[in-house]
Amino acid sequence: MTQEKKAIVVGGGLVGTLWAIFLARRGYTVDVYESRGDMRQLGYSGGRSINLAMSERGWRAVRQAGIEDTIRKVAIPMEGRMLHNLSGDLAFQPYGEQGQAIYSVSRGGLNLELLRIADSFDQVRFHFNHRCRNIDPDRNAILFEDTQTGMRLEASAPLIFGADGAFSAVRNSLQKRPRFNFSQEYLDYAYKELCILPGPDGRHVMNAQALHIWPRGNFMLIALPNTDGSFTCTLFLPFEGPEAFEHLHTDEAIMSFFERNFPDAIPLMPALLEDFHSNPTSALATIRCSPWHSGQGILLLGDAAHAIVPFFGQGMNAGFEDCTLLDQMMDDYQEDWQQILPAFSHTRPKDANAIADLALANFIEMRDLVADPAFLLRKKIAALLHQKFGDDFLPMYSMVSFGHVPYSQALAEGKAQDQLLDRILALEDIEHNWASNPMVISLYQEWQQGR
Repeated sequence: MTQEKKAIVVGGGLVGTLWAIFLARRGYTVDVYESRGDMRQLGYSGGRSINLAMSERGWRAVRQAGIEDTIRKVAIPMEGRMLHNLSGDLAFQPYGEQGQAIYSVSRGGLNLELLRIADSFDQVRFHFNHRCRNIDPDRNAILFEDTQTGMRLEASAPLIFGADGAFSAVRNSLQKRPRFNFSQEYLDYAYKELCILPGPDGRHVMNAQALHIWPRGNFMLIALPNTDGSFTCTLFLPFEGPEAFEHLHTDEAIMSFFERNFPDAIPLMPALLEDFHSNPTSALATIRCSPWHSGQGILLLGDAAHAIVPFFGQGMNAGFEDCTLLDQMMDDYQEDWQQILPAFSHTRPKDANAIADLALANFIEMRDLVADPAFLLRKKIAALLHQKFGDDFLPMYSMVSFGHVPYSQALAEGKAQDQLLDRILALEDIEHNWASNPMVISLYQEWQQGR
């Protein structure tokens, strides 16, 4: 199908800039409209940015976009979780096999790199301080307001991609149309960004090859390393309750809370009180909608279509995978967007819904189960089965983080594996003989035959 190779991308964040790169590489003229100012000039404003964990789905996207080497320079491998108990003792839990890692990436640093790369294409033009006010899907037209001057302007293109985040203005316009389904569900938890500074020598003061977790049953603190020697920390805590943000307004209350729950972190956080008071307390939501496309050429991508909570580290990865899949569909359908848009909108949401469910479940694992002996035994038995049977028993975490199995398939496989592990854990004295008990293999073989 012959179509003018011109597109508008609403949103200059991670997914929007990456998708602009994909389009530019295929010869499209791309106008990117972003409501914020140019962060290359203004700098990146932190305070509400959970560090990102780049896994294989994300790497595949930047590899396919031809920018992997540049992004590698701002990423730090994390080979597992480092658990901090109340007494300060540490326990390491690897994420996968030796050599497998997820990568800590600063949201701001990655966004800056993607902006620079996208801007290096002559056919990509950025329009900062332009807020989307309305969309007319029937004309493929979009109304913007220049937030500095108040002037309004209309832009149009055969293709409009809404990649403007969880509270998408593009999606908000589409919600007013008939038969558009939308749900928004908040956790009873909030998060606050904190910081562990580099040591006097400028190096990391904790193991930089791990994602650090202080699991405390109903809440937790996490820390991800940055290339400058610091760690970005995030406190996940209920809004209300016995231990909750509602009680943490004074210096005394904040310090008492940390002394009770994270005593080993306090010496590493000299700016704790300043960060706590100055950084916002932000909510966590899961957003689902359908359809993702509208009219002849409008499509939602990334968080605008499927925002999730951050506990599986897949929000950015899922958005980047949107780009990878769309790019592949451009080949499969010979850039016929009248086929691509409904096909993507029909097939992708089931995987977005699956990773949303997995992320919610992984919150319980991170804050509580990682310190539970029964959970740890479960993980050991799963690792044993993978060691013996290879990819015939691939743990769900590995499917999600180190491969490209569709999220919905990984979710279904994880549920099936849980049924097997429940039977194994019910064996008598299994906590003492799990590595040598022949019934473990027998139950696995029976499970495999019944599939």
